[in-house]
Amino acid sequence: MPVPRLTDARRDLRRTQIIEAAVRCFSRRGLDQTSIADITAESGLSAGSIYAHYRNKADLLQAVARAVLDRHAATLSAYAAESPPPNPDELLARLVTTIDPAYARVGVQTWGAATTDPALREIVTGMVARLRDLLLTCVAAWLSRVGNGDPAEAGPIVERLMVAYQAQLLRAALQDAEPSAPDRGKPDPP
Repeated sequence: MPVPRLTDARRDLRRTQIIEAAVRCFSRRGLDQTSIADITAESGLSAGSIYAHYRNKADLLQAVARAVLDRHAATLSAYAAESPPPNPDELLARLVTTIDPAYARVGVQTWGAATTDPALREIVTGMVARLRDLLLTCVAAWLSRVGNGDPAEAGPIVERLMVAYQAQLLRAALQDAEPSAPDRGKPDPP
């Protein structure tokens, strides 16, 4: 009896399920300590199912990076299409509210690993360049629509936005996802 093929929609759903499980595992255990077996257990799928979609952990990490960037692309494209688009301060505030701490932890780990892994460095530099381009489109649209701005001035504004956003990602990554029960409600130490 032939094995039924997955539809494109079902395949996309399965990939999303695997990516989300990988993010949870990478966030909790770290990139190096997470195994495909961990992701298999977290996703509830078989190892064969995961390998049917991703060749190895590195391939899966690339898919996670693309998924994060695709979310940013959709968000920024929607912002650029608004009339008028959000100003840079509002744009940064909106982006910060969309930060998922688990994805931030995986992102920061990926940045660190990229300093010694050429394949990850390529992914990270590509992601940063694409995010910069998306922000540039959004800021240039804002500058051209507010009537008093030159879209050519978008570059320096985007560089400041990138630094501020990456700092917020790092901040989110370093925050505990769930403080232990005894620490809840206690003020931060001075």
